Amino acid sequence: ILTEEGVTRIVEACNGCEAIDRYAENRPDIVFMDIVMPEKTGIEALTEIRERYPDARVVILSSTGTKSNLKKAIDAGACDFLQKPVEKERVLEILRRV
Repeated sequence: ILTEEGVTRIVEACNGCEAIDRYAENRPDIVFMDIVMPEKTGIEALTEIRERYPDARVVILSSTGTKSNLKKAIDAGACDFLQKPVEKERVLEILRRV
């Protein structure tokens, strides 16, 4: 979806710890991060990123759109929450907004 929209720089991380390091190295405009990751969860990584970089814009993704996961993500500072499978229009809406 991102490459179709002309995004030319995409950085990937395999786990929550790596996501934090990659954010520090690259300072991306936006992060799409799964809630379930090894080493640190997406919520833990989000919390740490937002503590270090308060302006970070992180969208949390989850295969279960439970109210509990949504609340955790928003409380940790997520700018939005996407449920998988991700709808292209929702991703585009978020990209335009943030």
